Amino acid sequence: MTAPSPLRRTRLRPADLLRLGMIGPRTRRLRTALSALGISLGIAAVIAVTGISASNQAHLLARLDQLGSNLITVAPGKDQNQQTVPLPPTAEKMLANIAPVQQVTATGATKAEVYRNDLVPKEQTGSITVLATRLNLLDVLHATLRSGRWLDGASENLPVTVLGDQAAQRLGVTAPGERVWLGGQWYAVTGILTPNELAPELAAAALVGWPQAMAHLGADGTAATVYLRSHPERVPDVQAVAGATANPAAPGKVAVSRPSDLLTARNETKGALTGLVLSLAAVALLVGGVGIANTMVVGVMERRGEIGLRRALGARGGQIAAQFLLEAVLMGFIGGIGGLVTGSLTVYGYALVQGWPASIPLYTIATGPAVSVTVAALAGIYPALRAARASPTDALRSA
Repeated sequence: MTAPSPLRRTRLRPADLLRLGMIGPRTRRLRTALSALGISLGIAAVIAVTGISASNQAHLLARLDQLGSNLITVAPGKDQNQQTVPLPPTAEKMLANIAPVQQVTATGATKAEVYRNDLVPKEQTGSITVLATRLNLLDVLHATLRSGRWLDGASENLPVTVLGDQAAQRLGVTAPGERVWLGGQWYAVTGILTPNELAPELAAAALVGWPQAMAHLGADGTAATVYLRSHPERVPDVQAVAGATANPAAPGKVAVSRPSDLLTARNETKGALTGLVLSLAAVALLVGGVGIANTMVVGVMERRGEIGLRRALGARGGQIAAQFLLEAVLMGFIGGIGGLVTGSLTVYGYALVQGWPASIPLYTIATGPAVSVTVAALAGIYPALRAARASPTDALRSA
């Protein structure tokens, strides 16, 4: 009598395991959709909360930058005799070469005076200065025109001027198109500036194109004031080297503005909002993780009858655990991607309505789907292993 041959243990190839893992999502579409929806909502909440908070932070920091938190002015200083030391002709270009500097513009002194007409006595200047200006002055200072238009590549070579608001008031100019007597000839007023807190000295100035000032108004081509827009995080670094860069021979005789109180406010605001975003992300991840875990535990536990039946038909516990773990991972992945898309659309839509720059932290985009997969796997493997270890009769009885 021959001995019975030992039972061969069944083995599943990866392809077979993948097909088994897809049985649940294919046959229980409603439950799978609801499970994935629960996961998506958890991840979408994480993306939306952190994204909206980050967008609000980006909007506020951009507003502070527009107000001048990253603006530095460089001007001639004074020597020991309190005499003004002009900046070298190369100062403007040298300052533009500082790596963190993003924008540079300048105004230059002239020898001209401006009057309402040619009959006004010369001593009645009204304390109005005539300055040569670069064409990008408005962009760097974020200044605007009350009326009229700014200088361009053609008009900077012509006898035209843009007046500050105080200069226009003192000269009695109410609208562009009028003429003023400037440097011994008539100049047409093309625009009037609105008050600008970043450069209050422009309020009482008449601005003319740089080539026109050099050719007819006695400007020597050197900058009277250089305005720098630096990378917001590097303002102190630029300030530290600006004097030596503008005038290497006499760095102590260069007047460099100190970072404004707006810079301090910006740094404090960024730190506070960054901490807030991280805190909200942690809370949202915790809440989303609990929701994912609950969804997966309920989904797996209700299938213990199926697990018992498969055990009775000869399936091993490891195979059952692997099948349900794969199902959990698949639902976590689908839910994570869906949550990422839903949360991102929410952030971009909200930012569009509010007029904010949309910003979603990269760590949130990377960790959102990863967390959904990890939490789904952890939530799904425990009840699957517990059911897999039970005997077929116990599993079927508890179903």
